[in-house]
Amino acid sequence: MTDTSASHSVSQDADLEAPSPKEASPKEANSKAANSKEARPEDAPLEEPSRPRRRWLWITLSVLFLIAVITMLLETEDTANVTRNPAPPPAQTVTVVTVAPEETIATVTAFAGLRPRWDAEIRAAVSGRITAVQESALAGQRVKAGTPLFSIEKTQYETAVAAAELGLEQAKLAHWRAKNAVALARAEFERAGTTPPNDLALRLPDLRIAERTVTSAEAELEAARRQLAYTEVTAPFSGFVIERMASLGQTVTAGEPLIHLSDDDRYELVAELSHADWALLDHPISGKDARLFHRDGTPLGSARIRQGGGFLDQQTRQPRVFMEVTDPGDGVLAGDFVRVAFTGRPIADTLALPETALTRSGHVWFVDDEDRLQRIEPQILFRTGDTLVIKAPVSEDLGEDGPWRVATTPLASFLPGQRVAPQEASALTQTED
Repeated sequence: MTDTSASHSVSQDADLEAPSPKEASPKEANSKAANSKEARPEDAPLEEPSRPRRRWLWITLSVLFLIAVITMLLETEDTANVTRNPAPPPAQTVTVVTVAPEETIATVTAFAGLRPRWDAEIRAAVSGRITAVQESALAGQRVKAGTPLFSIEKTQYETAVAAAELGLEQAKLAHWRAKNAVALARAEFERAGTTPPNDLALRLPDLRIAERTVTSAEAELEAARRQLAYTEVTAPFSGFVIERMASLGQTVTAGEPLIHLSDDDRYELVAELSHADWALLDHPISGKDARLFHRDGTPLGSARIRQGGGFLDQQTRQPRVFMEVTDPGDGVLAGDFVRVAFTGRPIADTLALPETALTRSGHVWFVDDEDRLQRIEPQILFRTGDTLVIKAPVSEDLGEDGPWRVATTPLASFLPGQRVAPQEASALTQTED
């Protein structure tokens, strides 16, 4: 024990007396470094104890900088001074309209395209060279029924008429001769006081043949005259010349198109209705009138319902209504797309609301007797203009008989049960005036 303690004390004294590396002089440090380089083998790896320390130093500094930035942001963040207000916030003002259930005549609307009743390509009935093209045959012209359009060379058809007239005269002559022969044969048998054995003896078969020949000649003459008349091409109905396909001097054959003519006196419409709209109509509908409106709402007159229902469209599986316009006004044009309004049957317990009362999600907001909002999903019956007609709601929160107050311009921030300050739309309008 004594030896051990003595050795410890000696080593401690030696440590105290030995100079520390920091106290060593520069010359001694350089000599030690040189000795260490000489003592180290050339292939021994270099020890770099300072690099890990630098890495940890930079990481520590980065973390400290990040903490400092976060602390600065938290200290400089805007804060709002919230004060407790014992009074409740004022209720939101809501514009409402008061409605009551009533009986409404349903109005069903649909869109349909106007098309002419007659629309055809006028073709040549005979062959020949076109000798004249009238001004009325030009594209865009409006013509009346019977207006001349084209003239086709007549020579061969006039010859055919003359030949048919000659044949008719010859047939009449043969008929007169056969009739005279029958009269002579009967006179001979009467003078002889005998009875003719058969019709051949009286020349009756010859008479019948002569009569048929006259009839045939008359038909041939009529056909020749008709062919001659076809050389003058006229409009079969009034309308507009859409396109001209033949020119002056052109040789056409029978059946070749000359012009495209579209009727302007009568129009037809075909409207397709959904099954729900079809149920709203007052059946039967044949013979009734439907109102026509332009796309901008301008009235265009009326159309008579010719037939409705009976079968479904093969593609849409919906009933169709066929209409006609017999006296179109100035604003009615073929090819236009119009809105058709049908007068339907009366429906009880309905509410007429402004179109704006319906939200994008398909709901209507009511205000109950306690001035709280109530939301319902209405049963929409039909729309007419800016008015929405729905079935009167059945809700314990709203009451059963009405009248009810409906928000005209609902907001997305509305919540069921929210207290509001309702204001009638009529009172609001008077205040603004």
